Amino acid sequence: MLFTHLAQVFDQIDNVSSRIEKTKLLAHLLAECSAQEAKIVAYLSLGSLHAPFHGTRFNIAEKIMIAVLAHALDISVKAVADSAQKQGDMGLVFVHFAGDRELSSLSIEQVYHALCSLEEVEGTGSQEQKTVQLTELLKHLDAQSGLYVIRVIMGRLRLGFSDMTLIDAFSWMETGNKSISKIIEKAYNACADIGQLIHVIKHNGVKHLDTLVVTPGIPLRPAAAERMASPAAIYEKLGNCVAQPKLDGFRLQVHRYHRDGKVVVSFFSRNLQEKADSFPELTKALLHMDHVGNSRVGDFIAEGEAICYDAATDTFLPYQDTAKRSRKHDVAENAEKYPLKIFLFDLLYFNGKSLIDESHAERRNKLVQAFGHADDSYFAKATKDTPIQVIEQRACTSTQDIQDYFDKAMSEGLEGLVVKKPSDPYAAGKRNFSWIKLKRHETGSLDDTIDCVILGYYFGRGKRAGGIGALLVGIYNVHKDQYETIAKLGTGMTDQEFIEVKAACDKASVDEQPDNVVCHKDLYPDVWTNPQLVCIVRADEITKSPVHTACKDAHNSGFALRFPRYLGLRDDKSVNDATSDHEIKELFKLQFAHKK
Repeated sequence: MLFTHLAQVFDQIDNVSSRIEKTKLLAHLLAECSAQEAKIVAYLSLGSLHAPFHGTRFNIAEKIMIAVLAHALDISVKAVADSAQKQGDMGLVFVHFAGDRELSSLSIEQVYHALCSLEEVEGTGSQEQKTVQLTELLKHLDAQSGLYVIRVIMGRLRLGFSDMTLIDAFSWMETGNKSISKIIEKAYNACADIGQLIHVIKHNGVKHLDTLVVTPGIPLRPAAAERMASPAAIYEKLGNCVAQPKLDGFRLQVHRYHRDGKVVVSFFSRNLQEKADSFPELTKALLHMDHVGNSRVGDFIAEGEAICYDAATDTFLPYQDTAKRSRKHDVAENAEKYPLKIFLFDLLYFNGKSLIDESHAERRNKLVQAFGHADDSYFAKATKDTPIQVIEQRACTSTQDIQDYFDKAMSEGLEGLVVKKPSDPYAAGKRNFSWIKLKRHETGSLDDTIDCVILGYYFGRGKRAGGIGALLVGIYNVHKDQYETIAKLGTGMTDQEFIEVKAACDKASVDEQPDNVVCHKDLYPDVWTNPQLVCIVRADEITKSPVHTACKDAHNSGFALRFPRYLGLRDDKSVNDATSDHEIKELFKLQFAHKK
């Protein structure tokens, strides 16, 4: 298939707002593709070349792209720069000057391999080499094809859908409806590679999706917990259960496996990005963990909560300090300043066998057998010679047991508990009542923080002139695959955070309201951003709103956050992991429960 045909369909998708129409267009396109072409299309449609755990990094700055376009279009650098200032989109600059170029004869695979080759260039002289390769590619592309190639490279492709829309498109391609979306999603939950998923469907058929099994080195989509207001409600829901302390760190999926005769360690964040380079002390400990006691530790996939601690006081540090450890720069300095421990709470694969279909009780037994007994205390003692530990767990046979354990967590300064049903399997990619969060009551009525998606910002005035005055933030509607506004957020940021957030927003800025963002016209921001940034928000309560669109439908008004405060960015979460419409509805019900 020619790449120009893909660009034409992308343009059609970009110009419709209906999710079902986008799904049908994708389904029709994928039906025309070979298995390999479909794999490439799935990646490119999400603005990447690979699955998220491999990442896509071109490292081409806007200044370099201006020079490339000047060479490729045979015009002056000033003409490109002036147009870029006006258009705000390098892809549109290319369209403006490329005009009525003859349609490209390059295939999807040829363009894809050229982009992969471009991405792989690194080292001394890499910028010059990238300039040459990209210039040559753009010289062979028509205006529309160049538009989407440039947007992929600049990380600004915005077709208004997520991987869940692709899952539905795969079903539509096979059946003409969404009837097998759940079957396809189940395979995706165990092997979070959207390209490999469609390749198997196209090459072997849906019946062979069972070949996509839990595999070290390929992350699973993580399970998530529901919320409930009280120990009594939780015990009524679960009966006899187990509880684990909830730490205020970041969740990691830990993979240790053998490849080409060597031991490999990988860490995947909640949004499935590889983070191994950020945690050298954890990597070192796991590479040398061949035995714990009499148990042999071979290949495994485990989940844990990584958190920084102060060895002098045996106390955990706030999330804002722990978050610094996920950054790619100053790794050695941060590792010394903010040492990490990871508390493992689940075992998903061990020595050649997937465990996700086994009960939590069975997985817990194997976790303890493999890594040793949990410490008797919440806190990681400085005398421990390893940063890898099993989290404490307590059996609860009554409401009072949960309450007592929760009180202990509060006395230790922790976030709360995660209460689990011992008989349930691991619910990859799902949020259900197998796991339930119970968190501390704050001074306000809302008992939890909200993970919001940044949708745009308003210009600052007075001392904030030239910067951000407030952010427009929203939540994720799972069923509609769209983002809905819930607050204007202008407090809680330090001066430095205002600068950092503006830089991140400007990098994600778009010229028009994204198709998958629902916003009342009275709330339109000065600058729209592509939904890709998640921030933590604390608020006093959730209230009904006549203008915000969170959870709004034909029968109900939307929700808003009262007195929202910014607490920081969540680099470990994707926008689809942000607080959902379902969670907001539940939090609205739960926020006053403790007053009754």
